[in-house]
Amino acid sequence: MRLSRIHSNPVLDFYTADLATVLELPLFATGVSAGFPSPADDYVEIALDLNRELVKHPAATFYARVKGSSMIDAGIEDGDLLVIDKALEAKDGDIAVCFLNGEFTVKRLSVRDDGVYLVPANAEFKPIRITEENDFLVWGVVAYIIHKPR
Repeated sequence: MRLSRIHSNPVLDFYTADLATVLELPLFATGVSAGFPSPADDYVEIALDLNRELVKHPAATFYARVKGSSMIDAGIEDGDLLVIDKALEAKDGDIAVCFLNGEFTVKRLSVRDDGVYLVPANAEFKPIRITEENDFLVWGVVAYIIHKPR
């Protein structure tokens, strides 16, 4: 999957993907055990194309590389790659990329009786209440988080 950068800001770098490229990778047909492995599972049976797996709406899917630590308790760390689907309708509890007062941010959406909040997943950051004075748009819903474990 080849990415092309289309926009950069202090919080996210945005990319589009070259979906014309097919890259089928081996996939263990039985899954990977988190307990004791089975000796019968030592073979690969089918292939997986990450473009087909991660991109449900090609014209509305973008990638963003995260900058910062406001979502670390949600498993989103500095440098992680987000797969953002603009065709998904945002709902309460979704992690979304939002445009707020001229800046992009990634936060969890919280719809409460007293309004809409953008909630970080890090105790060092405070929730942001959206008001009528804000220039606010849910730009897209985070469909996948690609996290490098080391």
